[in-house]
Amino acid sequence: MFWTHEGEPRVARKGNRPNILLITCDQWRGECLSAAGHGVVKTPNADALAAEGVLFRRHYAGAAPCSPARACLYTGLYQMNNRVCRNGTPLDARHDNIALAARRLGYDPTLFGYTDVSPDPRTLAANDPFLRSYEGVLPGFSVRQLLPEHQKPWLSWLAGRGIDASAGSPDIHRPADGIVGDDVTNAPPAYSKDETPTAFIAGEFIRWLGEQEKAQSWFAHLSFISPHPPFIVPEPYNTMYDPADGPAFRQAKGWEEEAATHPYLAYEYEHQKRSKFIPGTEGKVRDWGDKNFRQIRALYYGMILEMDAQLGRIWAALKAAGAWEDTIIVLTSDHAEMMGDHFMLGKGGFYDQSYHIPLIVRDPARQAAAGTQVERFTEAVDVMPTLLDLLDENVPVHLDGDSLKPLIEGETPKNWRDAAHWEFDFRSVSKGTAEQHFDIGPRDCNLSVIRGERFKYVHFGGGLPPLLFDLQEDPAELRNLAYDPAFTAVRLEFAERLLAWRSRHLDQSLALTELTAEGPLAYRP
Repeated sequence: MFWTHEGEPRVARKGNRPNILLITCDQWRGECLSAAGHGVVKTPNADALAAEGVLFRRHYAGAAPCSPARACLYTGLYQMNNRVCRNGTPLDARHDNIALAARRLGYDPTLFGYTDVSPDPRTLAANDPFLRSYEGVLPGFSVRQLLPEHQKPWLSWLAGRGIDASAGSPDIHRPADGIVGDDVTNAPPAYSKDETPTAFIAGEFIRWLGEQEKAQSWFAHLSFISPHPPFIVPEPYNTMYDPADGPAFRQAKGWEEEAATHPYLAYEYEHQKRSKFIPGTEGKVRDWGDKNFRQIRALYYGMILEMDAQLGRIWAALKAAGAWEDTIIVLTSDHAEMMGDHFMLGKGGFYDQSYHIPLIVRDPARQAAAGTQVERFTEAVDVMPTLLDLLDENVPVHLDGDSLKPLIEGETPKNWRDAAHWEFDFRSVSKGTAEQHFDIGPRDCNLSVIRGERFKYVHFGGGLPPLLFDLQEDPAELRNLAYDPAFTAVRLEFAERLLAWRSRHLDQSLALTELTAEGPLAYRP
């Protein structure tokens, strides 16, 4: 419940509202847009959205992997406040989120895909099956088409189209010829470009769209798995990019050199297994070599193009339904992908490549800045307050994010952040793997990042050493300056800035409210 300064509960106003289409992809790197100037990968449909909206070029996830990243996106709260640390960490039931907020405004938020939100066990019976999976649904969403990790709804759809889907997931994502060796190939899977999980979810949304009454505003969340591994893609996307094309990987001469720079990196190199990214393969990611990393990257680019093609299908359906000019569209990702940089795949840790993600916002009612690109630092926690602000609703004062509405309207907001922030928690809780390796408790298995224009500082818990990078002189983040006497003042400055950031954003859910003779009042600057 929101409160006015007069202390009365504010009822959601009635009347026509725009439709909301929130699209999240999974593991899409922020620079992998042709609109952002990428030299290889092409994204014509995402570019078309950017041409009518605003592209935020320096947008960052708040955490990784999936559940922590999405908790930041959905709640508008940093990990330090929403406390979703790992896949499987329950989201405290006391937290508000974008779906609940939209429901209060009269929308029926409808999900296609997944949210990976683990329910609060205190609200359920001990034997409730919901407590045996981290793939719960964010409270507030109606589910039209769920697509969890086992992908059974998609597999049964494939079977109905005559595809042998008996292998299940993830084995359905192996090459159709059945050959899996030490080297990565571009062999296609058994399903076609029109039968991917992305195509399936897009089709279910389009079918649902045709059922909507034009007089009724809707809110849909399309949560796509692509371009998340396994790294495989159907024809023609599997051969559209040459492994030789693309920028040089950001890495030292060998993984051993990087592992020697920090104990967390040494731990990570030991635990990244190839089978997580290519089913049926063996060994560690670090040993795959340049040739295989390049082949994986070419497949990844193809997966992005396949994703982009389905976006074009969605844009066409919205226009055919007469909804294009009535729909606010947000296109983003939960987190990004290392894609061979630093001899790694996947997400996590502290490198930019895991957290720099796309964000495009198109509001047909606000076209003053259409086609522009914003270079200011923005974060996943900004999405919830932005949507509320675009709906002309008061943004709860305790949210950590800031509304991007001024930037969307072409204005220059005052006192905008001059750095991006993210957190990563590497506790393993149920198994204690990291805790035993570092001989520290789960509370200490974490890191926080402040990434400014030139410098980037990483603070670890548990007594692990800090990191300081000069991004101007060392964009690949290979030289730790934290113990260089010439940079002591910089390290102190950024450590203090990180501490000030954490102090400012400690849980404010009630701290900004005061009970008075007039009732509860919340200060709004």
